[in-house]
Amino acid sequence: MRSDATTTSATRAERLDRLPFTREHGRLVVGSGLGWALDAMDVGLISFVMAALAVQWSLTPTELSWIGSIGFVGMALGATLGGLLADRIGRRQVFALTLLVFGVATGAAALAWSVASLLVFRFLIGLGLGAELPVASTLVSEYAPARVRGRVVVALEAFWAVGWLLAALIGYLVVPGSDDGWRWALALGAVPALYAVVVRRGLPESVRFLELRGRTDEAEAAVRRFESAAGVDPVPSAPARPTPAPRPGALWAVGSRRRTAALWAVWFGINFAYYGAFIWLPTLLVASGFSLVRSFGFTLLITLAQLPGYAAAALLIERWGRRPTLVVFLLGSAAGAGLFAVAAGDTAVLVTGMVLSFFNLGAWGAVYAVTPEVYPTALRATGAGAAAGFGRLASIAAPLCVPPLLTAGGNGLVFGTFAAFFVVAALAACLLPERRGQSLETPVG
Repeated sequence: MRSDATTTSATRAERLDRLPFTREHGRLVVGSGLGWALDAMDVGLISFVMAALAVQWSLTPTELSWIGSIGFVGMALGATLGGLLADRIGRRQVFALTLLVFGVATGAAALAWSVASLLVFRFLIGLGLGAELPVASTLVSEYAPARVRGRVVVALEAFWAVGWLLAALIGYLVVPGSDDGWRWALALGAVPALYAVVVRRGLPESVRFLELRGRTDEAEAAVRRFESAAGVDPVPSAPARPTPAPRPGALWAVGSRRRTAALWAVWFGINFAYYGAFIWLPTLLVASGFSLVRSFGFTLLITLAQLPGYAAAALLIERWGRRPTLVVFLLGSAAGAGLFAVAAGDTAVLVTGMVLSFFNLGAWGAVYAVTPEVYPTALRATGAGAAAGFGRLASIAAPLCVPPLLTAGGNGLVFGTFAAFFVVAALAACLLPERRGQSLETPVG
């Protein structure tokens, strides 16, 4: 092997940070990202299922709102509990468990026989899904070299667009095909249950977590696995001391409370606007006079704009930094929502919807990149999970708010409200710390 370091000792975190991006990093991103994509597919599918059930089951706007929101009740609880568990039993264990929970529940939802049964299954789906997302981003961020960490996490988040695109394709091709099309669509969402087995066996546990728990032999083996992939000789590691699991109240301790408040505000604003818009989008288009198939086709095209949004965020997040990238994409999202609010005609609806999709998903990439960097290792998954859990409260409220907003002011008021939430999130993002190029062990300023 070649060596690009001196023989002096280095911490395992420093050894990981010095590495180039290797095939092992690629396997970690793809392995985590496939689970992420399957999650997105499930969340995206419900918007198409809602549009179909509105016709087949003659559902009221209130019933549709609860179908859209109940999964986020589970996500709020799952994100909070998942983060706490990940800081206690490990990132990989929780990741695999959550994939299993929401995969099995999604398959069961395909057999739903009433609104009530569908609500129960959607809650269980959300429980698994909510725990998975912050845990996966934490795991990837703890392995990514510091100089490209933001870009790697945005690449992970880009798998969300792949999953949502799959949902749009299934919605377009499968859901309108028959009265049972929505059931077949949900049955496809059961794939994560099988993928959980792959995750459990193939992904490494976080080195930083292993060190905190005193499992130094496992931590050393994991670091050497990545060093071997880079062709780098290992160097002696400084001993790591086990650290007790933190109490959740540490998020609001002196020195943490400002960034916790800012992070929660960002998560709340982006969740409210994103899920309010995209969960209801196919149904709103149908209500505006589009056929079911045409509505799904427009949603598919709008979804495609997510991919270049992620690519732009991945490029800029290591050039501009996390904070400016997040602020710009949130303000771009506000502009897209505002333009969609006044759009008239098919072309205007499509173009402004794509603008909203481009900036909104770029903002999601940036927020997932910055979130694990806000807290130290012992509190990282707990903090990320708590922020995501608080944000899910907004995703519960947003679908429920759409019907009264529609009644009060139509699509203009609905998307004008979403634009305002994006602006609030952008203002809060200005208060987050900038960690571009810094080690996760560097104290947060």
